[in-house]
Amino acid sequence: MSDTLDPLLDEPRPTPPVPAGRTGAWRGLRPLVVRLHFYVGMFVGPFILLAALTGLIYTITPQLDQLLYRDALTVPAAPTSLDLRSQVAAASAAVPDGTVTEVRPAPDPASTTRVSFDAPGVAEDYSRTAFVDPHTGQVRAVLETFGEWLPTRAWIDTLHRTLHLGDVGRVYSELAASWLWVLAVSGLALWVVRRRRRSALRRTVLPEQSARGRARLRSWHGSVGLWAAVGMLFLSATGLTWSQFAGENVSALRSALSWTTPSVSTELPAAQSPTTDAPPMVTTPAVPDAPDLVGTTAERVLAAARGAGLSDPVAVTPPEEAGQAWTVSQVKRSWPLKQDAVSVDPSTGAVLETVRWADWSIPAKLAEIGISAHMGILFGVANQLLLVALALGIIVVVVWGYRMWWLRRPTRPGATAPGGTERPGVGATVSVGVAAVVLGVFFPVLGVSLLAFLLGDAMWQEHRHRQSA
Repeated sequence: MSDTLDPLLDEPRPTPPVPAGRTGAWRGLRPLVVRLHFYVGMFVGPFILLAALTGLIYTITPQLDQLLYRDALTVPAAPTSLDLRSQVAAASAAVPDGTVTEVRPAPDPASTTRVSFDAPGVAEDYSRTAFVDPHTGQVRAVLETFGEWLPTRAWIDTLHRTLHLGDVGRVYSELAASWLWVLAVSGLALWVVRRRRRSALRRTVLPEQSARGRARLRSWHGSVGLWAAVGMLFLSATGLTWSQFAGENVSALRSALSWTTPSVSTELPAAQSPTTDAPPMVTTPAVPDAPDLVGTTAERVLAAARGAGLSDPVAVTPPEEAGQAWTVSQVKRSWPLKQDAVSVDPSTGAVLETVRWADWSIPAKLAEIGISAHMGILFGVANQLLLVALALGIIVVVVWGYRMWWLRRPTRPGATAPGGTERPGVGATVSVGVAAVVLGVFFPVLGVSLLAFLLGDAMWQEHRHRQSA
């Protein structure tokens, strides 16, 4: 047996015997996996570190909202409330140049009603939202919101997704999400295969307390990475659904397989011919302009949704165009989720269509549950604490990886390149190259960067081979 300097170790150790049956694929693939894990970790590590740090900040935004916007979100509880028409009228008076786009009635006596507007000067995808005391009609605050997110949470959310760099910044998060699962799987393979050969289960799942120097660091890097691997895979999969390029492909695939989130139709029934016995029709515009009419219609639509069994919290949404139905949707994303929705004829208050959460396809449910868990909403504080632990785990694994490189940096005497001098098998390189092409169709950022790595690694290995010849 010869002694080799393994790039994952801090000192030479005898090369362990390779059991029969394992001398083919893994032996040819291992040098490539080692270099892939090392070099990708070196270059993509900063992006993953940024995503983990901003994600860590994002996990505490619910508490930040309660701290910073308590006056806007909460009111003294009272036994009686104003009707929705009066609340919408109060909000419209506070945003006189806006058009109502959504009404979220107070879900409990201690909360405010949210009325969102499309108004001049509001950024794309944002709304100007008035927070109304449902008992007094007082407007507690008017804030710029992104969906249901308040300003601070929206700012941190954008920081996490794009670093406030627009579409260019979205590439950073897609790069991090695309490579996170590759680093997790490659690191898991290197760590578990080596430890299994040494029959060291305890040292596989727990760090070696007796080790010193780089060996101790490597032990912590491997064992913490092992425990965090499932979480990394989950964050990568759910994060890619929001990405710029892969996200579009995921949406197209879900649409092709009928896995999309179901929605109610906003089409109104065709007008029937009047008869002498027919009662007079209520003629309320589909998209009323006057605040009183908006509030009156919203109240009629909400009453119909309540009759159909929709409980709080709900969002009442006017149609974007005249001649369409209003929709009422449950918006509870914590467990158990409430996601029922109905469409309502604004003139008659008749429920036209109902979509229940129970009717969603399993893939659509899993997507909704996964996204809610990614945002720390699904299980409340427990979900947040789990994400905090996962983010901290990713941060320390990345930092330990850079620390291990520093202890074995190329400028040190006797340092060797990751993967040693052993060249990967041709079959392994071709297989990974084919995988890169296939992945590139669905995950363009991952595929292009993986092909670039394979090309660069092949050129570098050829250069080293010629120098040593």
